Amino acid sequence: MPEAVHIEPNPGRGPDLQRVMTDVAQGDQEAFSVLYDAVAGPVFGTVRRLLRDHSQSEEVAQEVLVEVWRRAAGYRPERGTVINWILTLAHRRAVDRVRSVEAAAVRDHKAALLDRTPEFDEVSELVEARSEREQLQRCLGSLSEIQRQSVTLAYYQGLTYKEVAETLSTPLGTIKTRLRDGLIRLRDCLGVTI
Repeated sequence: MPEAVHIEPNPGRGPDLQRVMTDVAQGDQEAFSVLYDAVAGPVFGTVRRLLRDHSQSEEVAQEVLVEVWRRAAGYRPERGTVINWILTLAHRRAVDRVRSVEAAAVRDHKAALLDRTPEFDEVSELVEARSEREQLQRCLGSLSEIQRQSVTLAYYQGLTYKEVAETLSTPLGTIKTRLRDGLIRLRDCLGVTI
């Protein structure tokens, strides 16, 4: 390992980041410490503007600075300044995090929708109930008007035989006969066996 170069910050301007980066690329930890102190604030600020969440911003800023340490040898001065290279890494990493968080939210939303999708048995039960309801409506249509009124009042509106008789102004015995005859016809139409 080459001898570490002691880097003195330039008063008023900060360290020469170009020189510092050259030393970091050679594995100089002290140079990385100087680089870290010089760029940590701008990196955090760049990340924070995109993420807005303080703890996630800190996490991503640390990831960026670790990436700078690992990829320092890949820095090319002809492509831009050290700070621009580092802030580009920070911006890209923050955008990746935003996309990751958004993708996770979409996955969670889709999973929640799937959880609300009825099971096959529920769907088949609904279809069967609808089919039975339609068949019952057809069978009720086959009753005489008097039978249909009596059955509807007794079984759909919950009236007693006496209340049905009062509602239709018909003797109780007649209502009982109409209901019995109507229920027999419904049973036969629906194919119900006793």
